[in-house]
Amino acid sequence: MTLKSYSDNELLEQIALGNSNAFKALHDMYSSKMFLYAFNVIKNKEVCEDIIQNIFIDFWSKRKNANVKNIKSYLFRAVKYQIFNYFRDQKISSEDITRLNIIDISINASKKMEYHELEAAIHASVTKLPKRCKEIFELSRYEYKSNKEISEELQISIQAVKNQISKALAIIKKDLQKNEYLLYLMYSSTVIDYLI
Repeated sequence: MTLKSYSDNELLEQIALGNSNAFKALHDMYSSKMFLYAFNVIKNKEVCEDIIQNIFIDFWSKRKNANVKNIKSYLFRAVKYQIFNYFRDQKISSEDITRLNIIDISINASKKMEYHELEAAIHASVTKLPKRCKEIFELSRYEYKSNKEISEELQISIQAVKNQISKALAIIKKDLQKNEYLLYLMYSSTVIDYLI
């Protein structure tokens, strides 16, 4: 049985035991998808490469104590977190201002919401979505399924999937604005779609 035929959980078990080949197999399986995910938002090859490398270095260093149930979800959440940190920590260029649609960057830094607070607010909004809308949104954003995969699983059209995801994003953004989470920083559709 080769490592390529191992499930994610089997690879995790091997990695916890220090199997560097299992770690390489996991890296090969997910790194390019993670890079594309980050690059679609950040548009900077070197930054995205650093982000992915750092995530895997961090994961390897914590392999013995990592309590990971779904490695795909764990890795993509790590990418989202790093994207958030990138936009929070960098000096904002005019290109970034255009892409992010910054409405007020002079607000006191101490009022900036940390990633976990934003994430908690997003999850709270997701729980309030209509049942079908919530189901489709969760399959897309938390299980990282494509529109095609969701349409096949739920036996609905791809357009119906897109409509429900758009509806969910609109509700969540409105909810965040209403609760003043995004008063200091209004993310563009691209960025918010990847953070949500």
